[in-house]
Amino acid sequence: MRIIARADVTEAARALCIEANRRLPDDVRRALETAFQRETNPTAREALRQIRENSALAEATGLPLCQDTGLAVFFVTLGQEVQVDGGLSEAIQEGVRRGYREGLLRASVCQPFRRANTGDNTPAVIHYDLIPGDGLRLAFMAKGGGAENMSRVTVLTPAEGWRGVTDFVLNLVAEARSNPCPPVILGLGIGGTFELAALLAKKALLRPLDDRHPDPDMAAREAALLEQVNALGIGPMGLGGATTCLGVKMLAAHCHIASLPLAVNIQCHSSRHAELEL
Repeated sequence: MRIIARADVTEAARALCIEANRRLPDDVRRALETAFQRETNPTAREALRQIRENSALAEATGLPLCQDTGLAVFFVTLGQEVQVDGGLSEAIQEGVRRGYREGLLRASVCQPFRRANTGDNTPAVIHYDLIPGDGLRLAFMAKGGGAENMSRVTVLTPAEGWRGVTDFVLNLVAEARSNPCPPVILGLGIGGTFELAALLAKKALLRPLDDRHPDPDMAAREAALLEQVNALGIGPMGLGGATTCLGVKMLAAHCHIASLPLAVNIQCHSSRHAELEL
């Protein structure tokens, strides 16, 4: 049995919160650069230029990429031969408290009806995957309200199939327009059950933008849907143009013969996530 000190996990969570909110991942930077080079609409090009400039300024100054520093979401991959001395969940929550305080990040977590802010951006949302071995990997995602508010879950009939998926996604993006701060990234969870589809959609947002789905059929569907979303012409920040979406990423699971669950989790252009292995 491998023992990991609680303090090490807390420090890792603290560092991830700060790093992700100050520095865009390299794949997102490359996607924004490619979009800027391909965009022909002058207004859209200027919006993309400002987005890229904002990213550079955030890293140079140590300031957050966006004033909405998000609700902290962690995907934890935990080996069965690992034990965290003092409690894993507690260590992560403490890391979030310290990271948001020390990184001067806005606390955005409140009670749902009284709306009382907890003051330290906890509790974070933590998802666990248990695997063989003695590894521990933390993947952090800052989920802002603008994009999360535009996300949806539905259950289609099997007869609706891929056409139903496509129509739902296109209608959702068209309805959302500028609210999630496009160009967006779309995470799709397909199959499973109502709640599993939503989890898969959020987890799909951790996939690098420049990767290719290992299933050729799924890869083709991602590419086709990305083209259709960009054809909507919503553009950066909803100002028009060819760059409404930077990427479509899908994860799928087997489902009941009578249903086709579908979740779409929208992420803004400031796709803030970071990973670390202890």
